[in-house]
Amino acid sequence: MGAPFTPGQIVAALGGTAQGNTSIALLRIWPLAQAMPGDLAFIAHTKHAPALSQTQASCIIVSADLLEKVCAACTVACVIVADNPYLYYARLSQWWQRQTAQPGWSGVHASAVVHESAQVHPTAQIGPQCVIGANASIGAHTVLRARVTVEYGCTVGERCIIHSGAVIGADGFGFVRRTDGSGEKIAQLGAVRIGNDVEIGANSCIDRGALQDTVLEDGVKLDNLVQIGHNVHVGAHTSLAGCAGVAGSAVIGKRCSIGGGAVVLGHLQIADDVQISASTTVMSSITHAGNYSGVFPIDTNSAWERNAASLRKLSELRSRVRKLETPQPNKT
Repeated sequence: MGAPFTPGQIVAALGGTAQGNTSIALLRIWPLAQAMPGDLAFIAHTKHAPALSQTQASCIIVSADLLEKVCAACTVACVIVADNPYLYYARLSQWWQRQTAQPGWSGVHASAVVHESAQVHPTAQIGPQCVIGANASIGAHTVLRARVTVEYGCTVGERCIIHSGAVIGADGFGFVRRTDGSGEKIAQLGAVRIGNDVEIGANSCIDRGALQDTVLEDGVKLDNLVQIGHNVHVGAHTSLAGCAGVAGSAVIGKRCSIGGGAVVLGHLQIADDVQISASTTVMSSITHAGNYSGVFPIDTNSAWERNAASLRKLSELRSRVRKLETPQPNKT
């Protein structure tokens, strides 16, 4: 079954309430401002209201409190009223993909290499050129895209998606300096344990533990090119955006959000419900929920150099201020 779909079909599958022409043909889901006749769009916040004057969408997903504004601002053949339009759109995108997906591989692709001792659930899909090591385990309805590697002893739960090129269970970065300065490797004896409903982006790496396992709890979401060091523990439903990195033995709480390019140093503890801005370097533990940023604002190069010169003097200035604020003895 492929597009077009009707609002009536969508509401029957996903719920919500359709008002207007429920039989109109919808060919694609499209951004609100650029949507044309035959397109389905959504509006989730009043800040996007200016786009209503530009849209030609045939159908818009909207919340009840924005319904009047949508109807006043544009002519639309049908609206779908949902409690949370953004969440509704997310579920719609999954439904739409299932209906329009092209036939592809199922089960274990012929080019995949699966060790005879590995346990792969019959409903899992193992893509082209994947490698599943000895004693690894892949849960039900989990999908491994092309060229994913799951090393020996690692486990992946149910309903996970691991995108192309990801490596689960490579050695953690562990070395001890010899007296001559060269490095003595520490064998990485742990594994990686990934919970249910986890998604791991393309070319991300989750290193195996040195002794204990590296753990990603249920619902963790990793973007592309994310690095998870050995013995890291990531709490349930935490997300890390592209190029974020977590160094060894850090513990990240539940429902955290770590922005793109952010770095968490090793052995730190991050509380539940912490949001860390993009490009921030976390250098000490965070014990309370909240939003945290540590990004030096961009500026012209000349202004940045002047500010950097001032930053070098902050320690000296702090000492001078402390001295000035210290009560002086009365010399009378």
